[in-house]
Amino acid sequence: MQKITIKKPASKGIAIGEAFLYRQRKLEADRGLISPKATSREMGRFKDALASARRRVVELAAQSEIFAAHVEIADDPFILETVELKITGEFKNAELALEETSDEIAARFEAIDDEYLRERAADVKDVCGRVMRRLKGLSGTGVAGIDRPVILVCDNLTPSDTAGLDTSLVLGIITSEGGSTSHVAIMARGLGLPAVVGAEGITDIVPPGVEIILDAVDGTIVVDPDAQTRDSYARKAKDFGARRRALAALAGLPAETPDGRRVKLCANVGNLRDVKGAVPYGIDGVGLFRSEFLYMESQGFPTEDEQFAAYKAATQALPGELVIRTLDVGGDKSLPYFRFEEEENPYLGWRAIRMCLDMVEVFKTQLRAILRASAFGDVRIMFPMIISVEELDRALEVLAACKREVEGHGAGYNPEIKCGIMVETPAAVMVARELAGKVDFFSIGTNDLTQYVLAVDRGNRRVAASFDSFHPAVLRAVNAVIEAGHAAGIPVAMCGELAGNEKAVQLLLGMGLDEFSMTASQIPDARYLIRNRSFAEAKDLAAAVLRCGSVTQVRELLG
Repeated sequence: MQKITIKKPASKGIAIGEAFLYRQRKLEADRGLISPKATSREMGRFKDALASARRRVVELAAQSEIFAAHVEIADDPFILETVELKITGEFKNAELALEETSDEIAARFEAIDDEYLRERAADVKDVCGRVMRRLKGLSGTGVAGIDRPVILVCDNLTPSDTAGLDTSLVLGIITSEGGSTSHVAIMARGLGLPAVVGAEGITDIVPPGVEIILDAVDGTIVVDPDAQTRDSYARKAKDFGARRRALAALAGLPAETPDGRRVKLCANVGNLRDVKGAVPYGIDGVGLFRSEFLYMESQGFPTEDEQFAAYKAATQALPGELVIRTLDVGGDKSLPYFRFEEEENPYLGWRAIRMCLDMVEVFKTQLRAILRASAFGDVRIMFPMIISVEELDRALEVLAACKREVEGHGAGYNPEIKCGIMVETPAAVMVARELAGKVDFFSIGTNDLTQYVLAVDRGNRRVAASFDSFHPAVLRAVNAVIEAGHAAGIPVAMCGELAGNEKAVQLLLGMGLDEFSMTASQIPDARYLIRNRSFAEAKDLAAAVLRCGSVTQVRELLG
């Protein structure tokens, strides 16, 4: 018997069954070049394959919102233009031109530190993979050979693979790649299948046909369990089912403690599809709309009208607030149509609000679009990466100018629109009291805040183990921000990963956090935890944790 611990379960549940190893077929292009006379033929082959793939994606999009993004990729003129340039200008065959184009686009997403955006590379690879199969005369991508109940073990699954799963036979999913925001994770949650992702090397560890236990609650895989272990997990699976039913009974109820402390539970999203997917979880609104996704999907800086349409649609689909983070690119987030200069320390460089204040017209275009959308719902503006009062003042001056411009054009907007900042730098923590006097809310971004407080690059595997938001320094910074916000009479939210961590929910509640914003699927568990412990108990827990001097002590207290 062998136990393997996984850091991040992707879709909660427990399954016991036979391991089925699935290895995707690698489709590689012929490296040979073509003659100039053959370019027209190769372009024709590519266009036919693209059209065929698009027809299938449109069919899938009618069944699942996830594939709506694939339709957009299939329609993206950048792919067609890049492939055409490689065929007609570099004399590459259609397969090679497509392979290089797919790799180049996917690489831009994979280089991003934000897990949500990084996982979008899978969309590009999946669509291009469909086209490649048609170029090679192959049909289907499905997981073949499953004729009995199994737990699927593989390196990765494309959205197309996942959509084709027979859920009467697949008991759970384990992949060696991917993250909690990957499509395999999202679709597994939608199908109600237990899943863990990012289990490095799992396909080399688990023999085909062996019995395994997939514990996607605590993040454990047991290979070849003994009878006692199997029975123990069978009981745990029964208890988990009972809790799922309890969570379902809480749907629609407020996140309120037994002694009357009520907080908001909001979702982090990147587009309208995410908004629609989050609403059924009973959200109070969207605490983080990542507007950079709109820029990264475009072939140029999106126009004011394009952005207005996207923000308007999002707010009209919501029951509550829509907090739009203004453009946060640079550093690890590039744009296909804008060249960023290479920087020695990109995380400390020209990014987010710094870029926007230098490129004022780009900034104003976005702000005008947000202002116009505020006429249709509770839209709020949030500036990222603020480090000083002076920087905030400059951003607010630009916003004031945009309000005058919108008024001058006769467009409607909410003159009382709320404006806040992300607190994600040590500098913002240190001057939080001064910043709080100038905004309507704070939202703590714990991903960057942890990185900057601890001086740990979370994308660097050699030091990633030191990246821990439960470090006392990070927790004390979070507490200081909450206290500063409340002293100024403004609410404090959190939209970093810590907000959705089950071990952190009651701690943050005890610190006085007003709003938790997280991946939508985490909301039922957060609601359950908040409704089943008093605010008084949570405050006692927070006080004890804040006295801890080490991560070990913190984790021992939190259990």
